[in-house]
Amino acid sequence: MTQLSYLYTAAAFVVAGILAFATTPLAKKFAFLVGAVDEPRGRHAHEKPTALMGGLAIFFGFVASLLIFGSMDRQMTSILLGTLVIIVVSAFDDIYDLPAWLRLIVQILAALIPVFYGGIRIDVLSTFGIGANPDVVLSEVVSIPVTIIWIVGITNAVNWIDGLDGLAAGVSGISAVSLLVISCILGNAYVAIVMAALAGAIIGFLPYNLNPAKIFMGDTGAMFLGFVLATMSIQGLFKFYVVVSFLVPFFVIGIPLLDMLIAIIRRVSHGQSPMASDREHMHYKLIDMGFNQKQTVAILYCISGIFGIVAIILAAGGEIKAILLLLAILVAAVFGVSMIAARERRQEQPDAAPENRENTQSTEMKTDEAPSEHHENT
Repeated sequence: MTQLSYLYTAAAFVVAGILAFATTPLAKKFAFLVGAVDEPRGRHAHEKPTALMGGLAIFFGFVASLLIFGSMDRQMTSILLGTLVIIVVSAFDDIYDLPAWLRLIVQILAALIPVFYGGIRIDVLSTFGIGANPDVVLSEVVSIPVTIIWIVGITNAVNWIDGLDGLAAGVSGISAVSLLVISCILGNAYVAIVMAALAGAIIGFLPYNLNPAKIFMGDTGAMFLGFVLATMSIQGLFKFYVVVSFLVPFFVIGIPLLDMLIAIIRRVSHGQSPMASDREHMHYKLIDMGFNQKQTVAILYCISGIFGIVAIILAAGGEIKAILLLLAILVAAVFGVSMIAARERRQEQPDAAPENRENTQSTEMKTDEAPSEHHENT
């Protein structure tokens, strides 16, 4: 990348952020005007009616910045046309709550635009060094459905983790920054500018979306972010003929993908539709473990950031370093889960010594705090 490319990338980031930040209050007013409001109910974590359609501000900041600093070739045009389809139908979904099957059909139709009009396809899959050829070149008959499944899958994956204030936007922002860094390392100015515009627009929106959220991005934002990340990961990552390239996009979009795969396996094993909604996503599991919203989002931000670092190391050719980092993370994760499980077991155990019960009761009488879990279970 040239110095001019870096300048354009930085400018795209700043302009997108400013525009998204400035237009989010307008998106909020528009959402209340058209009735795109999320009422607190069921598995939703918020406590008061909150405006949806914050994704319109992200979309505006992204597109405006891209039109100024990006390269509007046939491929980029096809991506923007696909996002326009996603945005329009998602806006109606935020207002009228469209059925899942209709959203799926629209996502497939939107994916067909970059696949056929823009020629954006996954042409190569890695065998990770197994066999005579490390990479398998896909025929058009295989490449097209694989690409559509990838785009639709990531679009839904980001939408499914949009359950807590700032979660989906922040995780998507980390993915966008990871793709931005990888693009700079690989010298791909085209993808770098697009990712800078996307990351900037997300960061400009986030101050309104962090807990307690003043506005949600809704399906308008979640599906838009998923669609752009899916298509640009093909442009920036799947096009490189190296063994590790197949792993990089999976780490870049690690949290949404992992949550989606677990959800599909769980629902299918229980005889449910893969598109059925529930309160079993990883962010709700962390809430159930005792973490509050801010802590849960921070934990998932950290994990997403670690995945992004692993992807960057892999893209830079540091396979051994990436493997060592993953092993260290795995050990730390096992230790952390063990500590949490041990704490829960201790909390569930009854008081062991009768002579300590009097002291415990007197302590409880002196405090105005909520009763402990043990007290609630007795």
